Amino acid sequence: MNTSKRQMALVAFLQAQNCTNYVGSWRHPSSMSDFTTPEYFQRIARTLEEGKFDMAFFDDRLAMPDIYGDSHRETVANGVRCVKMDPATILMAMAGATSRLGLGATYSTTYYEPFHVARLFATLDLMTKGRVAWNVVTSLNDSEAANFGRDEHLEHDLRYDRADEFMEVVMGHWDSWEDDAMVLDKASGRFADPDKVHRLDHRGTFFRSKGPLPVPRSQQGHPVILQAGQSGRGMRFAGRWAELVFAAYPNFEAGRKQYAALKNAVAEAGRDPDEVKIAPALKFVVGESEAQAQDRLATIAATARPIDSLALLCEVLNVDFAQRPYELPFTDEELAATSWHGLRDRVIAASGKENPSVKDFVEFSGRGTVKEGPNFVGTPTQIADQMEAWFGAACDGFVIQALYTPGGYEDFVRMVVPELQRRGLFRKEYEGRTLRQHLGLERPQPRAWRRTELREAA
Repeated sequence: MNTSKRQMALVAFLQAQNCTNYVGSWRHPSSMSDFTTPEYFQRIARTLEEGKFDMAFFDDRLAMPDIYGDSHRETVANGVRCVKMDPATILMAMAGATSRLGLGATYSTTYYEPFHVARLFATLDLMTKGRVAWNVVTSLNDSEAANFGRDEHLEHDLRYDRADEFMEVVMGHWDSWEDDAMVLDKASGRFADPDKVHRLDHRGTFFRSKGPLPVPRSQQGHPVILQAGQSGRGMRFAGRWAELVFAAYPNFEAGRKQYAALKNAVAEAGRDPDEVKIAPALKFVVGESEAQAQDRLATIAATARPIDSLALLCEVLNVDFAQRPYELPFTDEELAATSWHGLRDRVIAASGKENPSVKDFVEFSGRGTVKEGPNFVGTPTQIADQMEAWFGAACDGFVIQALYTPGGYEDFVRMVVPELQRRGLFRKEYEGRTLRQHLGLERPQPRAWRRTELREAA
């Protein structure tokens, strides 16, 4: 694929908590500790906008990691993502400090209502002048279910069935107002044209919602849809709805196959694969020399603790590893009941075992360590070389994961971004104002998404 006319997307992966996606980051000597203040996130936002990033988005969970040992004590004592603030609120603090940077937040289709999500994100999009994205998740575990008054988390495929209908309701609400519905004629007293504001009247398997949504359309039409489905069912969901897919590649060869599979899922849903961006997660450590970068990586890796991996694996698999012998293989039934099928499948593939054990999950997932996913380590030239190779064959951009903050993002913007710009792989200036313009996505017309719905019905 010729990359000369393509510009890679750069997205920063954030957490509204005490660390980055890498738990040990809060222990790093250069990480800032004022993460409960707006200034912390505003510093990061300004850095990312200086680097012309397309977007920053927040991952989220709706409970502390407390499944390991059925307790939150180790999580709190060791700072294993035990702080989880509302990402939409922090998003607005960052929006006030920037004017171009896209901003995304995670909200669950399992524990929220479609009308609430539709109104919240439509309002965020207006207040940021079209810079918002919604990262769609189905959530993961029983701890989240308990926080919302439920006994257990929904089964994997059922969550996606519910999520499909959730999306239909949200998108339907976002279609309530036509672009020219508002008249605002003070002389006649006519505020808007009622023929151009539509009621939804949805009645489905999981939801009933009347409408209309009392929020007009934004400059970019409606928020960009992010999704990270990696399993077979999740991939079909992403193929139908996602505009930017947050992928997880263990290596380049696996990434090429997954990239093709995701693009195919989009085509099978009746959509144009070129209209969907796929961006794998990327950890990086950059230095003035390769030796300096390796020394920095060693410092970062040393901040990890065993409890990080155990707590995070239990959180995303919805299984208490403390109750199992370390080397006892999981049964087929137990593996089927795990929550994150994408991670389960990666461990099975990496270990070569159809029935891995707790030990295998710890060793082959790399969860909670710098070994989870690819690391690009070296000089700016070396990192740009690797990014360029992946961009040519396996992705449309990257979700950049800093291993300490805010310095990790500052290093990337200061050292790697100029090298990508020199090669013509990344913008030197923002050319638009909305997130869709940054990503090269068309502004959606009302009800255009229903073409996919009608195709599936046929």
